[in-house]
Order: sequence, then structure tokens, then C-alpha cells
Amino acid sequence: MKLTRDRIIDAGMATFAEVGYQALSMRQVAERLDVHAGSLYYHVRNKNALLQLMADRVARRAYDAGTAALDRLPGDADWRARIEAQMTTLRESIKRHPGGATLLAESPKVLSVGALSLMERLLRTLADAGMPEQQRIIGADTLLSHVTGFVLQEQSEPDAPAVDAGELADLGARFPLTVAGAARYDQEDKFMRSVRLLCAGIANLSAENSGQCTRE
Repeated sequence: MKLTRDRIIDAGMATFAEVGYQALSMRQVAERLDVHAGSLYYHVRNKNALLQLMADRVARRAYDAGTAALDRLPGDADWRARIEAQMTTLRESIKRHPGGATLLAESPKVLSVGALSLMERLLRTLADAGMPEQQRIIGADTLLSHVTGFVLQEQSEPDAPAVDAGELADLGARFPLTVAGAARYDQEDKFMRSVRLLCAGIANLSAENSGQCTRE
């Protein structure tokens, strides 16, 4: 089969899922493709370039999924609904790629166009929400970091250890708020509530900014 950039990215993603960010090497990718490592460099100049392409693929797919979700919203959907659509599809998209959350978290360092597109659209949504300009980049970064962190936890959580009734009762007595809270929500509900909590903070900042502008 002809060696192409897309095939190299596919192999890079599969290798990355097995060995992680730091251990990934062009030699391992070449071995997966059953080619000499030197032949990769006609298509991808080095490991950093491959990581950029991999991060960009994850981000572009997330961006496209977000676009489709936004298109499905009613015309009068407010900024909260648009943020929820973007964050929900971002989570779903990066969960489809083992290591996708790590790649997305690292994507700003490799100047991924896909990741920059995600950020730009989110910044426009925050501007529509009335968030103060000096706070928007922090708000967007917080939302994106929250999603990547949430998925990192989902993808790395080990199987829950066996806990007998006595141990559970003891933990409940020592840490009642934590134990009760942990059992209250499933992952889907917890994610949506967490995004809405962040949106509530954005709304508060926007209201404060509006009040300042009115007074001025």
C-alpha cells in the first residue's frame, strides 16, 4: 500500500495510544507501517511535525462535530446552548481517540490550526455572551481545559477497588459530603452540570461588565 501522510498519521495515532506522548518515536511508527524510518521523512519532517498533524486531526474533527451541533440548534439559541453544544461535541470527539485529550491539551504548543479554530469560535461565543474582553481568553481556556481534564480522567480511571459494606459505611461516616456527592451523578450528568456551572460564572462576569458599562 502506498505510503501517505494520512497513513502515517493513522499509525502515529495508534502508536501514541500504546506508548504515550513522550515515548512516541518515528521508528515505532515506521515499524507499525512496515517501512524504513527514513521513508517517513518524505511526508512528515520529524516527530514534532507528526504530533502537530495528529493534534490537528483531533481538533479539526472536534471542530467539524461542533459545527454540525451548532447547525442543529434553533435560530434563537442563546450563548449558553452554543457553549454546551461545543463542549459536548468536543468531549465526544476526543473520547473517540485514545490519547485524544492529551493531544488536544498539547495542541496549542504545536500551533494546531484545528485547535486555534476551536478557540476562535469559543471566543466569539463568549463575546456574544457579553464577557469582558480581558477575561475571554481565560474563559475559553478554562472551558477547553475543563473538557480535556474531564476526558483524561475518564480515559485513565482504573477499575474501582472492591469495597465491602463496612468499609463503605466507615468512609461515609468520615467523609459524608464527598461520599454522598460522588454517588449522586453519573458521568454524563456530572459533565453537563460542570459546563453549566462554568457558564454561570461567565454570566456573572458578563452581568458585572454590563453594570459597569451602564454606570459609566
